[in-house]
Amino acid sequence: MRKSGLAAATGLGALVLLLAACGGSGSNTAAGSPSSAASSAASAPATSATAVATATKTHHATTTKPKPKAHKSVAPQPSSGDQSIPPVGTTVMIVQNSAIGYVLAEASHQVVYTYSKDTKNGKPTCTGACAEAWPPATGMPQAGPADTFPAQFGLVKNASGVEQITYDGMPLYLLKGAAPLATTGNGVGGVWHVVKLSSSDIR
Repeated sequence: MRKSGLAAATGLGALVLLLAACGGSGSNTAAGSPSSAASSAASAPATSATAVATATKTHHATTTKPKPKAHKSVAPQPSSGDQSIPPVGTTVMIVQNSAIGYVLAEASHQVVYTYSKDTKNGKPTCTGACAEAWPPATGMPQAGPADTFPAQFGLVKNASGVEQITYDGMPLYLLKGAAPLATTGNGVGGVWHVVKLSSSDIR
């Protein structure tokens, strides 16, 4: 009888220990749950912040700024003190190498001519129909920056009141419709001539 009671007491004690052990484990789990929840709650904002930062970084990496449209550049404009660009109305005269040697020409490569019926320092005599085929060279004459000339340029008024360029006192003319660099007017009628120069007139 005492043995059965002792066995029962021992069994009951083992059950209590088992329940205590289970309760402790349950208690730890219950106690751990808020801690896990707090840990999850704490890590959630960090995870959200990391996600936002990553998204922002990705956005900046993948979004490229639009390139400015290339615009065509224009020729340099002259400043008030820039003397390298001739003013409007200037006709730059150059030494031009042609099929018949070095000759006087405008910077546009139009070769200029003298008329043998003109006289030095006199008025131009090519007028009317003659001037239509052989128009006067006009503008304010200026030597090209790479050229030197043995004679001087000047201006003279023709019969129409237009100021015509002269070289060494002789009025200068162009051949209407002539191609650049062409010297086809030289010797025409025995009265039209290019102004011959030399390579030494080029600096």
